[in-house]
Amino acid sequence: MTRRIATDLQDLADRHDLTSRSGLEFMQDVVNGTLAGPPIGRTMGFWPIEAQDGRVVFEGTPEFHVTNPMRGTHGGWFGAILDSCMACAVMTKVPKGSVYTTLEYKVNITRALPLGMTVHAIGTAQHAGRSTGVAVGEVRGVEDGKLYATGSTTCLIMTA
Repeated sequence: MTRRIATDLQDLADRHDLTSRSGLEFMQDVVNGTLAGPPIGRTMGFWPIEAQDGRVVFEGTPEFHVTNPMRGTHGGWFGAILDSCMACAVMTKVPKGSVYTTLEYKVNITRALPLGMTVHAIGTAQHAGRSTGVAVGEVRGVEDGKLYATGSTTCLIMTA
């Protein structure tokens, strides 16, 4: 697996990249490095490592730059990694010529996540229709298997 993260706008997928592939093919091309992933991955310290039909896994490690005033992982980090894995799970169900965007998402943090702990954020699509998609997600420690957060999302599916 080659991790490739965009460093400028020209690196990001263009309209042709988005519409000439199914959502699953698009996500698999980001995972395998054919297409660059978005720069938020570098900023927040996470990236997709697996993309299957209806399921996407991101791996991430919160570091000092995402610390809250209480010296823990900021809740926004949980939101960003969960939004990414859940919405990308919906993306794997989107047909060629269509795209998606997040309409809303919810996060439940179940325990504090220590800085430096690597986690997997697993998104699973539960529904993908003509105009909406729904997915759930969870953040689990890679080494300890503990559940750190859960989430749910609704996405808008659009013809590009």
